[in-house]
Amino acid sequence: MRLLKLVPDDTNIKFLRWRVPFFTVSILLMIASWALVAMNGLNYGVDFAGGQEIRVTLVGETEAPVAELRETVGALPEVGDPVIQRFGAPNQVSIRVGLPPEAEGDDAFAERMTESIVTALRADHPNIRIDGVDSVSGKVSGEFRNQAIYALLAAMLAVAIYIWVRFEWQFGVGALFALVHDVSLTLGMFALFQLEFSLQIIAAILAIIGYSLNDTIVVYDRVRENLKKYRKMPLPELLDLSVNETLARTVMTSLTLLIALLPLVLFGPDSLFGMTLAIFVGIFVGTYSSVYQAGPILLWTGVRSDSFIPKESAADRQERVARGEG
Repeated sequence: MRLLKLVPDDTNIKFLRWRVPFFTVSILLMIASWALVAMNGLNYGVDFAGGQEIRVTLVGETEAPVAELRETVGALPEVGDPVIQRFGAPNQVSIRVGLPPEAEGDDAFAERMTESIVTALRADHPNIRIDGVDSVSGKVSGEFRNQAIYALLAAMLAVAIYIWVRFEWQFGVGALFALVHDVSLTLGMFALFQLEFSLQIIAAILAIIGYSLNDTIVVYDRVRENLKKYRKMPLPELLDLSVNETLARTVMTSLTLLIALLPLVLFGPDSLFGMTLAIFVGIFVGTYSSVYQAGPILLWTGVRSDSFIPKESAADRQERVARGEG
C-alpha cells in the first residue's frame, strides 16, 4: 500500500516568482491591521481594562437572553454600558462593567455595584446562580497591559537576536519581520471583530511567536545548508529549492495543528474561543510568512552564495602559499 503524500517529492513551486505581489499584500494587510487597532481599539477584558466581571448561570433556562440582560443591567444608573457575552453553556453569561474613576480602590463601591446588578437580574430570573466575581482596578489592569506589551516585544527581540547569532543578521531581520507580520494580522482580527482581548490572548500570541520561529528556522537551516552545497546556484532558485525541500514538513505540521484546533474553534467553550481562534489564525499566517516573507527578505538584504563559506585569514593564506597550493 502506497503512503499518501500531501507534498510530492518532486515538488518545485516557484515561490520567489510572486514575491513582490505577495509582499505588497502583506504590507497592506499589516497597515490595515494597525489602522483597525488605532481606530477601533482592542476590546480589553477585565485583565487589561479594569472593572467588575460577574459570571452568572440562569438555572432552569436553556439559553440566556443576552439582549434582555444587557437592557436590564444597562438601565442601572451606576453601571453605564455593560458588556454581556455567553460564557460556557448557553445559559451562562459573563457580565463586565467598568468602574468609574472615583471608585478606584473602593472595594465597597464594587460590592454595591455587584449587589445591584444581581438584584436587578433576579427580579426577572429568580433562579440565577453567581459562579464568580472578579474585580481589577484600573491601576492593576494598566500594569498588566504594559507588562504584556513588554513581554511580546522582548520575545520578538530575543528571537531576532538568537537567529542573528546562529545565522547572519539578514536572517534575524527576516525572522523579525515574519513575527511582526503574524502578530499584526492577529491583532487586526481582534480589532476588526472586537473579540475580547485578555491575558489568554497574550499567551496565544506568544505561542504564535514560538511556532512562527520554529517554522522559519527550519526553512533558514535548509537555506544555510544549500548555500554551502550549491555555491553557484542563483539565490532565487536556491531559496525556492530550500522552501520546496521543507514544504512537506511545513504542511504536515501546520495541517495537524489546524485540524486539532478546528473542533475547539467550532465547538469549544466560549471561554476558550478567543485563544483558540488566535492560535488558529496565527498558525495559518505564520506558515504563509515562513514561505513568502522570510525568504524574499534574504534576497533583498544581500545574502550571497558565499555567506557561509569560512573566510580565509592572512595566516591561512600564507600557509597555503608556503605549501605551494597557489
